[in-house]
Amino acid sequence: MTDWAALLDREIHAATTKVSPGTVSGLSNYLTLLSKWRSSINLVASSTTPLELVTLHVVDCLALVPHVGDARRLVDVGSGGGLPGAILAIALPALSVTALEPVHKKHAFLATVRRELRLDNFSPLPERDDQHRTRADFRPYDIAVSRAAFPLTTWLPRGAELVRAGGRVLAMEGREHIDLPSGAKRHPYQLANRDRAIIEWRR
Repeated sequence: MTDWAALLDREIHAATTKVSPGTVSGLSNYLTLLSKWRSSINLVASSTTPLELVTLHVVDCLALVPHVGDARRLVDVGSGGGLPGAILAIALPALSVTALEPVHKKHAFLATVRRELRLDNFSPLPERDDQHRTRADFRPYDIAVSRAAFPLTTWLPRGAELVRAGGRVLAMEGREHIDLPSGAKRHPYQLANRDRAIIEWRR
């Protein structure tokens, strides 16, 4: 059985990311659930090792935390296994996170994460972003984020339709850099000796 807490402590420290002990405990519980479900649902690639799961997925998502700032409401589009929505909800309990995932099996996992981890600030919905915007109770968010669900050139304008005036769209960029639209910023960081970046675009 994987000691998720020890692995998280080591890899978070190596990435010089700062989180609370409660966050490590919550992330450990999340990884335990993810490990149980991934054998039957394609939440992450089946070949992903525990170390890769922690470093390339969880620690990578934690790179978003400093860019959330004082935002109160965030939407994660195409949340999949809760990366990054569930990770941000665990790390930032004052942040209200809505996770949109239209694939029902994946949404069922996210609903289980909310229930078993008692994440009152995490609200998974089985909807696409275009469906979500048509809800009668829709309110634009402070931040919209998506991780690998769309090409970045598609996501940035699409995410802008979900945020309020002055709100921000965040994206996670890998090895291939795109030409940024006017006003967008690139925030580089290192992940396991790989060049990564958070793209930030204010509406």
